[in-house]
Amino acid sequence: MLPMKDRFHLPEGMIYLDGNSLGPLPKSTPDAVANMLTQQWGDHLIKGWNEDDWMGQPTRVGNMVGRLIGAPEGSVPMGDTLSIKVFQALSSALDLRPDRHVVLSDSGNFPTDLYMAEGLLRSRAGDYELRVVPPEDIQAAITDEVAVVMLTQVDYRTGRMHDMAAITQAAHAAGAVMVWDLAHSAGAVPVDLHAVQCEFAVGCTYKYLNGGPGAPAFIYVRPDLIDTLDPVLCGWLGHDAPFAFEPSYRPAPGIERMRVGTPPVMQLTALEDALRIWDGIEMDDIRAASLRLSDVFIHQIETRCPEPTLVSPREGALRGSQVSFTHPEGYAVMQALIAHDVIGDYRAPNIMRFGFTPLYIDENDVSSAVDRLCGILENRLWDTPEYRATKRVT
Repeated sequence: MLPMKDRFHLPEGMIYLDGNSLGPLPKSTPDAVANMLTQQWGDHLIKGWNEDDWMGQPTRVGNMVGRLIGAPEGSVPMGDTLSIKVFQALSSALDLRPDRHVVLSDSGNFPTDLYMAEGLLRSRAGDYELRVVPPEDIQAAITDEVAVVMLTQVDYRTGRMHDMAAITQAAHAAGAVMVWDLAHSAGAVPVDLHAVQCEFAVGCTYKYLNGGPGAPAFIYVRPDLIDTLDPVLCGWLGHDAPFAFEPSYRPAPGIERMRVGTPPVMQLTALEDALRIWDGIEMDDIRAASLRLSDVFIHQIETRCPEPTLVSPREGALRGSQVSFTHPEGYAVMQALIAHDVIGDYRAPNIMRFGFTPLYIDENDVSSAVDRLCGILENRLWDTPEYRATKRVT
């Protein structure tokens, strides 16, 4: 039954509309992490790798994530950062099309994906190109030059959502490999990777999945491809026999070859506990509630304080689980709003972002958030040096 506010640590009086950037702490997670620290690490020490199955945790937790994104069991391992997973997916995708040298993305993609692509392409021999087009031009830009189409399904700024099935189909029709970034999708919108049949997907777990700051990322590889891949990042734990300590790399069979470094056990423990909240929850129910809440938010702002301008798609089917408005003083307005205990965030040049996470947000929260925003705008409470001072994290 949604929402489940009693399962999260939310400060009294705070309306948290930033789960699209960092999810809140589940109340059960501190005890889960404390148990790992004291009873597993503390009492078992190095025996924990076997006795507490720390070594199997990346696959075990990956299966929990996989259920929420329509991935078959055993196709999603956890570990490392999203940037690393982008590098892994893109490098493997390029190897599948050695005769093509164009990576296609869009200007709405998250910058780290583009940065990783730039660095990877510089490191490869040959005349490679990262081709970036406006989001609406993606399908027309998928030509027979393109090796890989790499996109984030939900635009981090506006919430605009790509049609995953249609674009994947267009990529395949042109002979290209498809890589999806699900950072703003996992736990927010229904995803069915098995049905879509993309080759790769990656994502993070500290947003809608509430894994905590720095929570590990995931990578999905379509099962029929995994044993054909020869990973560029040849990590020790991706080896077929790590404890044979062989001097040369042999990739492990199956998805284990996409593991790189030592599992971050404390972070994985927090994430594993947070993912238990999703037991019995269907993504279609989450999606319906999210659209209802965000539609109410848009209507109330435009009716009561029309100064901000909607930049998210008005039609719910075209956006993810966030709503973004622009305002000429968007940064200062957001800082004032945060000071009044409504937590959203800001993205340059003038976007105020609000995430709608039905696990802990209801319509009363939405109305109260709009009350406070309208009061700030009507009374110009944002117009102070304190709120104009730019912080390191916006």
